[in-house]
Amino acid sequence: MNKEALKKAANFCAYQERTHHEVKEKLMEVGVYGDDSEEIVVWLIENNYLNEERFAKVFAGSKFRQKHWGRLKIRQELKLRKLSEYCIKAGMAEINDEDYMDTLLKIIDKKAHSLKGENPMMLKQKLVRYALSKGFENDLVWQTVNEILKS
Repeated sequence: MNKEALKKAANFCAYQERTHHEVKEKLMEVGVYGDDSEEIVVWLIENNYLNEERFAKVFAGSKFRQKHWGRLKIRQELKLRKLSEYCIKAGMAEINDEDYMDTLLKIIDKKAHSLKGENPMMLKQKLVRYALSKGFENDLVWQTVNEILKS
């Protein structure tokens, strides 16, 4: 096993949570392929530098709390990072239903206040489009937008 590559990979994983795919890509960048790459990944997993379930939980939780992404966008991003369905489910479990609805309400309300003076139909369309682009589910978005515009 290439000690220098192992050290680089360990530092790469220690800096922030990574997926197996990201580590393999990094190893390819430094010229480590095949069995050597697999050995390093196995060592990183055994020594708890690399854990995709932990990655999914941190990723989902932080994207939801900091960027106010919805479940659809988070799930899509985790799939793009080649995580297993098990890890994706573990990550999605980090999002509490009550917090999820509160966040959706807050982002739509905040957006509505920034669009004061719009004609009602355009306002509704812009609010729905904004919440959908954040990755929230269609039915929840429409329900929440209708609630906010009634009040």
